[in-house]
Amino acid sequence: MSEFHSKIKTIEWCEIPNGGYSRMVDQTKIPHSFEYVEIKTLEEMYNAIKTMIVRGAPAIGIAGAHGCALYALELSEKYKETNKETFLKELLNGFEYLNSSRPTAVNLSWAIEKQKEIVEESKNLPIEEICSSLIKNAAKLENEDIEINKKIGNFGAEVIPKGAGILTHCNAGALATVGYGTALGVVRSAFAKDNTIQVFADETRPRGQGAKITTFELVKDNIPVTLITDGMCSYFMRNKMIDVVVVGADRIAANGDTANKIGTSTVAIAAKYYNIPFYVAAPKSTIDLSIKSGNDIVIELRDEEEVTMVNGKRICAEGVKIINPSFDVTDNSLIAGIITEDGIFKPEELKEKLKI
Repeated sequence: MSEFHSKIKTIEWCEIPNGGYSRMVDQTKIPHSFEYVEIKTLEEMYNAIKTMIVRGAPAIGIAGAHGCALYALELSEKYKETNKETFLKELLNGFEYLNSSRPTAVNLSWAIEKQKEIVEESKNLPIEEICSSLIKNAAKLENEDIEINKKIGNFGAEVIPKGAGILTHCNAGALATVGYGTALGVVRSAFAKDNTIQVFADETRPRGQGAKITTFELVKDNIPVTLITDGMCSYFMRNKMIDVVVVGADRIAANGDTANKIGTSTVAIAAKYYNIPFYVAAPKSTIDLSIKSGNDIVIELRDEEEVTMVNGKRICAEGVKIINPSFDVTDNSLIAGIITEDGIFKPEELKEKLKI
C-alpha cells in the first residue's frame, strides 16, 4: 500500500545540553494560526493538558510522558544527588499530579505508568541517569506513536469502500496524536489508495474540534472534506452520502464500550438505524481492561461557558442551567469493529485476542 505523509507533527521532545523541553502545537489557536509552544516545567505541562493546548488521547499520553521527564529535570536541579530518596518521592508525587489533569483519556495514565516503570528500573542509578532514562523513554513512546497510527490506518483502510463517504466526529487526526492520526489515520491511508473518498466532519459542539481542527488538517493535506453540524448526520445517512463512520476514542472498556467526544453515541445510534458500519480507531493503549464496561468510565465535566459563549458573546438566556459532559459512551452493540495496530476486532474479542 502507498503511504500518506502528514505535514503535521503535533508534539516532540527537543534536546538541549543537559536536558530538553517539549514542543507542541497550540491547538487553542487553530484554525486562525498555527503556533508552537515550548513546555519546560511540570506545571506548564499540567496547564497545557488541562486547557487543551494539547488534546486527543494519544497526544495527551505523549505529553504526560514528556511531563514526567521535565519534572525529573526540575528536581535534579533542586537535589543534585544530595537526597535521592526525597527526589524519588517528589518525582512520583508529581506524576500523580500530572495524571489528574484529564480524567477520561486513559492514554495519559498509561504513559505515566510507563514512566513509573522506568523510575523503578533505574532507582538505584544516579539522579542524572534516571533523568536520562525518562527522556529516552518519552522519546521512544513518541516515535512509536506514529508507527502505531500508520498500522491502524492501513488496517482501517481495508474496510473503506471505494469512493466512500466517511463520517467522523471530533478530531482523531495528526493533531490528536504525534503526527498521523487514528480515525484520520484511516482516512489518510484510505486516501493514499483511493483519492475519490470524501470526508464529512461533524462540527463537534461545544468546542468545535471537528470544525476547527479536523477540517484544518484535511484541507492542509488536500483531502476533500465537507463540514456538517452535529444534528445533520441522519440527513446525510438517509440520503446515502455516508458509507462508513470512523471515530477515535479516549477510553475503551474491556467489553468494547467506548468513551469518545460528546455526540459520538448519537452518531453511532443513527448509523445503526441506517445499517452503516461504525468503527472505532484507537491504539491498544486506549483499551483499559481494568474497566469492565462503559458504566465505570469517569466522564469529565467542563466549564459551562463552553456551551453558553461563542466568540466571547453569550448565546442563551442568563440563569439557564448548563451540564457540559466532555464525553459520552458508545455501547459496544453499536460498534462494528475496533481498529488497532494489531488488526480489527469485534468489541467482544478484545480481552481474548489482544495482548495488552
